[in-house]
Amino acid sequence: MTYDFAPLFRTAIGFDRLAQVMDTAARNTGTPSYPPYDIAKTGSDSYALTMAVAGFAPDDIELLVQDGTLVVSGRVSAPQDEGEVLHRGIARRAFERRFVLADHVEVTGADMTNGLLRISVRQIVPEALKPRRIPVNAGSNGNLDVGTPARQSRPDNTAPPPNHTVVTAGPSHNQAVPNAA
Repeated sequence: MTYDFAPLFRTAIGFDRLAQVMDTAARNTGTPSYPPYDIAKTGSDSYALTMAVAGFAPDDIELLVQDGTLVVSGRVSAPQDEGEVLHRGIARRAFERRFVLADHVEVTGADMTNGLLRISVRQIVPEALKPRRIPVNAGSNGNLDVGTPARQSRPDNTAPPPNHTVVTAGPSHNQAVPNAA
């Protein structure tokens, strides 16, 4: 199944990663169910990923963050001599699970207790993306001051043509006024 995101991207800028995530999700229809896991929101900007990894030691588990993806893999260590196994209900097979991380999300830690691997994840908003207030300055004569007069904005320092319109910000609304020069 293919989705066309063209209508969405006509009015959105910088959402290229969204298309990549949707494409990856559409291709992974046969996602494995082993080992089982839970994802919980533990705070306004924090999450916990808990995986049931019975039979694995902490040294058998590897966590890797690469290209915005958390890869959790488990490798089976050398089997212990348990005698003749009559029934094996605890899966001890290697696994690899991948979780796509959103922008500005980082893995902050992991611990394992009673066969449960808990991975802590936190969303960190960079200073550049936090809301900030922009002050509005008043010009001395009410005109919009952008650093250079309208006449000097042309590369050859000539006046605009007579039929050219110059936009100024005056005390009464922003109005277009014909240029007298």
